[in-house]
This record gives sequence, structure tokens and C-alpha cells, in this order.
Amino acid sequence: MFIHPQFDPIAIKLGPVAVRWYGLMYLIGFVAALFLGRHRVRTRPDLGWTYKDMDDILFFSVIGVVLGGRFGYVFFYKFAEYAEDPIRMFYVWEGGMSFHGGFLGVVTAMALFAWRRRRHWLAVTDFIAPLVPMGLGFGRLGNFINGELWGRATDVSWAVVFPAVDELPRHPSQLYEFALEGVVLFLLLWIYSGKRRPLGAVSGLFLVGYGTLRFLVEYTREPDSFLGILALGFSMGQWLSLPMIAAGVAMMIWAHRRAPTLFGTR
Repeated sequence: MFIHPQFDPIAIKLGPVAVRWYGLMYLIGFVAALFLGRHRVRTRPDLGWTYKDMDDILFFSVIGVVLGGRFGYVFFYKFAEYAEDPIRMFYVWEGGMSFHGGFLGVVTAMALFAWRRRRHWLAVTDFIAPLVPMGLGFGRLGNFINGELWGRATDVSWAVVFPAVDELPRHPSQLYEFALEGVVLFLLLWIYSGKRRPLGAVSGLFLVGYGTLRFLVEYTREPDSFLGILALGFSMGQWLSLPMIAAGVAMMIWAHRRAPTLFGTR
């Protein structure tokens, strides 16, 4: 059993400017995704992407993650609370982000990018899908550093006590998500997309992979206290993951049936 060290949430402070660990992890995730994207641009010229494309995608992605993540949290998790005081949905410093909302935000941003560049929308999502797990992984490290989104009580030998919560040993579910949603999902998508695939297949694999891994990890993650366990014994995270899995399976079937249109096609 380990005791969470209760890190100071502020990583760097320069006068009145304070950089928090969570924001720093997001920044590292975006930079890592940009580096990997540029690597793929350099090693896969057949895809027809440029460094400028990567810079623009990063800009669109940041906007999509921040707006989608925030509004997703408001509407999926605390709609009634924010409906009483709508202006609070813009108080991002209070915390509260949703992956599923961020995902929808990025999908919308990529649709806008594809429209402006006259590219096929799925060619864009196929290209960025292998880069997303980097941001997810570092974001989960930020959750662990902050001691938030802790796991359920357990007696496993690697359990962690989060003193700010209680004295119970709990699953370090943030680290499970870092390993699965970050490392495992990245390797799966990076290797799979290393060869030409039917248009939409890489995006479909991302949906299936993330949805499945998130669904499983939710069994070790403490449900939100204001929601608890929902219908069929599933948490909100699990219910939001099920449509991702279904959509991913359908997309992969559709992609392979309409081959030989390939990943990278404009």
C-alpha cells in the first residue's frame, strides 16, 4: 500500500503567474502529439500531409479539447447544477472536464479543418487518431498528481491511499488509464496505422479501443458521488463509452467493405 504524496497542484510559479500540473501535462501531451505527427509527415510523404497542416491541426485540437471538454462536463455530468447558474460553466478554473465532451469537440474541430482544407473528414481523423493517446496519457498523469478521479477501495498490494479523500486503500485508476488509454492504445493505433488501411478504419479502431479500455477501467474507478452507479450497474463513463464502441465497430465494418479507398486519401 502506498500513500499519495499530495503534490502541490502548482508546478511552477513565476511571480503572479502559476502553472498547474494539470495544465502542464496537457501541454506536454499536445507537444508530444505534434512531434509524432511531424514524424509521420516526414516518414509517410504518401499521405500528403505537411508541417503546416500539423500546426493548424494542433490549433484546432486545442480549441476542440478545451471547449468540448468543458461543455461536455457541464451537460453530461452536472447539467442541473449549471442550469441554475449558467455563467459558472465558463469558470474553467473551478475544474471539470469530460473526455467524451473533449472527443466530440475535437471531432467537430477536425470536421471544420477538413472542410477548410478540402480533405475527406475521415482522412483527417485517421491521421490524428494515433496521436490522441499521448494527450490522454499525460492528462491521466495530471489526474494522479492532483489526487483526483481516484479509484474504488481495494485490498490489492499496489493500492494507494489518497489522504485528501479518506484513509482507504484505493485503486490508482488514473495510472491504469495512463497505461491503457495512453500507452497501450497508442501502440495499438501507431502500429496499425503504420500501413495503409481502408479510409475510416484507423478512426474506427480508436473508437473501439478507447471505448473498451475506458469501459473496463471504470470498474476500478470511483463513480462520481453526485451520479453514483446508473442503470445496469454501469457508471456514466461506461454508458458514454458504449456508443463509441458500437460506432467504432460499425465504422470498421463499413471501412473494410468499401476498400480499396485508403487511409490518407484526400
